[in-house]
Amino acid sequence: MMNRVFQTLNIFFERVMGIGCMDIGGLLKELLLEDKVAIHFDFMNGFFDINRSIVISWVIILVLILFMLFITSNMKVHNISKKQLIAELIVEKLRGITYGMLGEEGLRYRDYMVVVLVFIGASNLVGLFGQTPPTMDLNVTASLSLMSIILVEAAGIRKKGMKKWVKSFAEPMAVVAPMNVLELAIRPLSLCMRLFGNIIGATVIMELLKMAVPVFIPAAFSLYFDLFDGLIQAYVFVFLTSLYIKEAVE
Repeated sequence: MMNRVFQTLNIFFERVMGIGCMDIGGLLKELLLEDKVAIHFDFMNGFFDINRSIVISWVIILVLILFMLFITSNMKVHNISKKQLIAELIVEKLRGITYGMLGEEGLRYRDYMVVVLVFIGASNLVGLFGQTPPTMDLNVTASLSLMSIILVEAAGIRKKGMKKWVKSFAEPMAVVAPMNVLELAIRPLSLCMRLFGNIIGATVIMELLKMAVPVFIPAAFSLYFDLFDGLIQAYVFVFLTSLYIKEAVE
């Protein structure tokens, strides 16, 4: 099956763009198997090495914290500044987005979803600055997905209680219980692979465009893949997580 896919890609890119399948395979290998270690510890055969995706994530978190400290400094109750007005508008809009997804029952989880939305969105935007998005690392997307599903199930337990939560796996009939249990593994895998796949796919397309066409065309497409598509993927991840929470607390 994969051979057929690569053969089809080979024919298309050779005829349309003059790029061979070996170039595509080499590009994927370079993107997925590049040296990801940023900080190496010569101890226990690299067990404590720190990947580039983690370092970039730390930088993103630091930048977001500094921005929040700046925009929320000197806040007042009356005669507020333009800076405070912008800060309140940002918070109101972001909370409004997640509230629309979660509804009244999931209101207590909206701030967490705002944090996830901002972090993934910012992570996907670092490609505009020539950096590799942390979401191109499967470890990062898997961690985000696992955290989300733990929150979903915790929300269900909090709402229903442990006994009713366990019984919910046998609804509407006991025969579907194995499928409902299996869904616990399918949901984080789906969230993880959807985010990772879309980001790696956009990166591959951009690299192929750089190989095949003049530089101004990839620059135009970069605005879409790094800006619009990156924010859309952050929204989709949060939307699906919020949908799962909404189902869990109903």
